[in-house]
Amino acid sequence: MAQKIKGAKQPKQHQQEQPGRQRKMTPRPETETPHQVGAGKLADKVAIISGGDSGIGRAVAVAFAKEGAKVTVAYLNERDDAKETKSLIEKEGGECLLMAGDIGQENFCQKVVQQTLDEFGRLDIVVNNAAEQHPKENLEEITERQLERTFRTNIFSYFFLTKAALPHLKKGSAIINTASVTAYRGSDHLLDYSATKGAIVAFTRSLSKNLAKKEIRVNTVAPGPIWTPLIPSTFPPDEVENFGTDVPLGRPGEPSEVAPCYVFLACNDSSYMTGQALHPNGGEVVNG
Repeated sequence: MAQKIKGAKQPKQHQQEQPGRQRKMTPRPETETPHQVGAGKLADKVAIISGGDSGIGRAVAVAFAKEGAKVTVAYLNERDDAKETKSLIEKEGGECLLMAGDIGQENFCQKVVQQTLDEFGRLDIVVNNAAEQHPKENLEEITERQLERTFRTNIFSYFFLTKAALPHLKKGSAIINTASVTAYRGSDHLLDYSATKGAIVAFTRSLSKNLAKKEIRVNTVAPGPIWTPLIPSTFPPDEVENFGTDVPLGRPGEPSEVAPCYVFLACNDSSYMTGQALHPNGGEVVNG
């Protein structure tokens, strides 16, 4: 990983469409670092990652492949980014199934699980990661359509994909949900997004208790400001320029700095952890 400078700003940029495209970002988010060497921690495992085409999802997919896992990447419509992710996985000697569709629809989640089983014959890890956000200054600006869309992508999909996967998960399987620092300290201009992330934390804790008897572990990762396509596709150029400079480490994190959390929670290293949250957030203490 290149040396990161505290207080360094990103170039001003903005993308008109959401989800954003990683290939259009400057600089490109860091997916992997040279010191990431696989140790076979996920050998013969099969994982599904929603939102795995770019950003954190891509970094997790590549890290899983380094550890020996086969990966299904579910994405909305970012075809070129998804193809690049698959190429990076195959470069590691891994196998990747790409599936495009709306993760907020239960029938698509069912198809993702079934095709994963058809392709790889098993399922061991589910990473619920897809998300969208739409900043608004006031609650009155959040329309019914936006509210439902944000919840459908950010939390309904977690229920749908997990529900479809559960009959095929066994003792030792892992479910990892992506929450956010906003679940713990809120965000004045991301009211609906923060509410979904709080729901993810509660979902994680409740499901972990529900599945403990089956010895299926459920945990969450709650990132802080991470340099992903969601940022330039969400915020205006001035905010993008200063993104992440307000945390103690003084800079945004890279997806490559978050992915190890998912590897840890997916493998046996975390065999005594369930219902917990990891906080790669640049030093913000949230006591959660």
